[in-house]
Amino acid sequence: MFTSKLIGLCKCKSFSQCKTAFICFIGFLLSFSRFCSLCSATRIFIVNSYSKANVCSRPQQQGIIDTLMETGYSKNDNFVVKVFYMNTKRKFVTPVQINERGNLALQKINRFKPDVLVVLDDNAFRTVALKLVDKPIPIVFSGMNNKPEYYNKIKRWMETRARPGHNITGVHEKLHIWDALRIHKKLFPLTNRIVFITDDSPTGKAVQTQIITELLKADSFPCGWDIRVALSWEDYKQIIESIDRDENASAIYPVALRLLSERSGKVYAPPEILRWTVQHFHKPEIPLNHEFARLGLLGGASVDFYEMGKQAGRMIVKILKGADPAFIPIEEAERYVLVFNINRATQLGINIPKNVLLAADEVITSHSSR
Repeated sequence: MFTSKLIGLCKCKSFSQCKTAFICFIGFLLSFSRFCSLCSATRIFIVNSYSKANVCSRPQQQGIIDTLMETGYSKNDNFVVKVFYMNTKRKFVTPVQINERGNLALQKINRFKPDVLVVLDDNAFRTVALKLVDKPIPIVFSGMNNKPEYYNKIKRWMETRARPGHNITGVHEKLHIWDALRIHKKLFPLTNRIVFITDDSPTGKAVQTQIITELLKADSFPCGWDIRVALSWEDYKQIIESIDRDENASAIYPVALRLLSERSGKVYAPPEILRWTVQHFHKPEIPLNHEFARLGLLGGASVDFYEMGKQAGRMIVKILKGADPAFIPIEEAERYVLVFNINRATQLGINIPKNVLLAADEVITSHSSR
């Protein structure tokens, strides 16, 4: 009936011509509807400094996604999340390459036009977020190792942590170093000295600064400590072997996350570094995060990267609901988790008390394949 009325209104010479025109018209309306839906979609763009499988950024990203799911955004057909992996831990590691990846991310952001931009870890913040200060795009960071004030000297993007005053807010990665040492000393009362091992990358230097700053703020130290900086993969192996022989060194806190082999040119990341470590080291290790315990380290108090991502996710939700990042306070990562790898404990001949295991957030009984 509707088709016959359409024939009466149009100038087509036959029913078949009119029917074809009608089908084309409906197709146009559907395409236009999809176009309008896409234009009105809620868009989140995540710039990940590292790779999809990276043990530091992956749980942060998952925490963000889970928070958005819990608040109902994932149920919206018009909700789109796009992720760009800079891959600056293994593949694009030189300053020039890192900047090029940042520029490529900026191009993709410009085309995508997100409602909120998320930057994970320092490389993304430095090469992407700082170039978008006071642009009409809200930005949330997570996993920043350097102090926010450090980047503020490069480009003013923050007035105070309590009131950022610009278009950027986020979560600073607090390592909870003092808590890690305190808990380790409680578990192992005879602990004499813990050695932190970092690398000479920008992230490694930022971690080293945070370790020193956090411990020097404390009124007292649970035990002795010092820092060793590995300049290469070969240097790292020598450091591990020397600490293993050192009777005054009781444990290590390995945070060398990127090591270049002087011999082969190969870049080593946490999976290779930590697996080698547990094969050649015979003392306890404190993990940076629970993923490191999954890679074989003994365990203790470690940063909860997943919860740090959820903190950032809650900021994103506030912005999507209309809040201005200029008035959302910058936060420290709130939580640390207690995690233990039972296989490693057995390997080291350590018996972790049952009450401690019951109080742990995670008890790992196998090694990760990552």
